[in-house]
Amino acid sequence: MSSNASDAHRPRIGLTTYYQEAEWGVWKTDAALLPGTYVQAVAAAGGTPVLLPPVGTDPSIVDLLDGLIISGGTDVGPEHYGAAPHVQTRAQPSRDLHDLSLTRAALAAEVPLFSICRGAQVLNVALGGTLIQHIPEVNPEARYQPAPGVFGEVEFATVPGSISEDLLGPRASAPCYHHQALDQVAAGLRVTASAADGTIEAVETTSGGWVLGVQFHPEQNPDDLRLFEGFIEAARTYRRTRTEGIHVDQHV
Repeated sequence: MSSNASDAHRPRIGLTTYYQEAEWGVWKTDAALLPGTYVQAVAAAGGTPVLLPPVGTDPSIVDLLDGLIISGGTDVGPEHYGAAPHVQTRAQPSRDLHDLSLTRAALAAEVPLFSICRGAQVLNVALGGTLIQHIPEVNPEARYQPAPGVFGEVEFATVPGSISEDLLGPRASAPCYHHQALDQVAAGLRVTASAADGTIEAVETTSGGWVLGVQFHPEQNPDDLRLFEGFIEAARTYRRTRTEGIHVDQHV
């Protein structure tokens, strides 16, 4: 297969999902689900969404993907970073194991990785970092989760020379909805965006492939797809490079 043939295909983007009770039509049963804003953003930015439910987890699936999104959701279980659970912490063990496993596999393979909200927390925990389990206890004025089902808005500054700054400029804002945040940042990650109150809004790896974790929810702003477009471009480049490598190996 030539690199030109590879370019004709949209990058395949894996997205992690919930697996829980849902209701549609006359049905009410367990289902793999994800807010449509994620798949719409991936498609609008030029990718093909591939849903990855936390059932039958196989980390080698990253070998078939051109990029991976660890999506938002419930809290990360504190046992994964050596803490006792807070009364407000709500975790889903099967999803924790799924997301941590896929995150580590993507990092090892240097598959482009875009980790959103909970995903950024998973990224930090996967590499040995810790989390603030309930922001209001350390910052009572924070409004990152204004009300159940109501997104807040966060403004933040980015670090020069980072993916965040390259795609968003020196300052930006985005929808947010979280009551936890990164605390001790893992070795191998660097903070590349922060809110005025010090809340970490983005992290990136210090080496390796394209990796971006954001605490906010860019998928909730369909009029601003800059992060998704940057991610899809990284996935397209990854696919091209991998395909060219296979092409060369077949002719050795």
